[in-house]
Amino acid sequence: MAFNVLPAPSGKHRRPRRAALRTGTTLAGVAVLTAAGTFGATAATALSTPGDVAPQAIEDIAFARAVTASDSLADSLAAQAAAQHKAADETKRKAAEAKRKADEAKRLADAAAKKAAAEAKAKADREAERVAQARAARDEERRKLNSFVLPVDSGIGTEYKVAGSMWSSGYHTGVDFTASTGTPVHAVGAGTVVTAGFDSAYGNNVVIRHSDGIYTLCAHLSSLSVSVGQTVTTGEQIGLSGATGNVTGPHVHFEARTTAEYGSDIDPEAYLRSHGVAI
Repeated sequence: MAFNVLPAPSGKHRRPRRAALRTGTTLAGVAVLTAAGTFGATAATALSTPGDVAPQAIEDIAFARAVTASDSLADSLAAQAAAQHKAADETKRKAAEAKRKADEAKRLADAAAKKAAAEAKAKADREAERVAQARAARDEERRKLNSFVLPVDSGIGTEYKVAGSMWSSGYHTGVDFTASTGTPVHAVGAGTVVTAGFDSAYGNNVVIRHSDGIYTLCAHLSSLSVSVGQTVTTGEQIGLSGATGNVTGPHVHFEARTTAEYGSDIDPEAYLRSHGVAI
């Protein structure tokens, strides 16, 4: 049996072929899935192409537009990703820089704190040393005020209370320390000079009043180093030994008295021993 194949309708009101419709619809779907509104608009445009355009051309146009839109979206996404990576890198860089600055600030603060602590310690050490030195000076001053020494570092020739007609009192009123002329003579203890001058019997002599109320005398000096009213410390030089006055040779006559006047003498050796002097 033979069939007559009718020619396809022509003209602007012709119906598109199913295959073309399916193809266009498929492309439009891909465009919608691939590129949210843009691809859909592309597919819709392709489907609304006037009927005088060949189906294959419609398919090609839609596909080309879909590819273009896809490439554009990929480029846009890639640019966004690159921008995000760049922003992340910049954030990391700024964070690293902030950390570096914070570490540097901490290092400087620690160094400043250590320096301040070291300076404070050095200042405290200096102050402690100053206080210690001042205390030592005061202790030394008290020691000198309370300590006693020999008038000269030598032995004793004539003892106290030795009887003899050569002394007007009938006995020796002090002790004689052996010393050649020019030997330094020292104050046996701290005190105030009440006599410093020449006496016919004692020659050049010095009398000192001490804090305990006792007076000491050193006589027959060749020269004097102090004057009346002067304050002296233990061991301070008051003159040089000699042979002035009523003597038979150079020596230092030493007395301890309850007053500054002759005749109030006490045992000078016992007095020195009472103040810790070995004699």
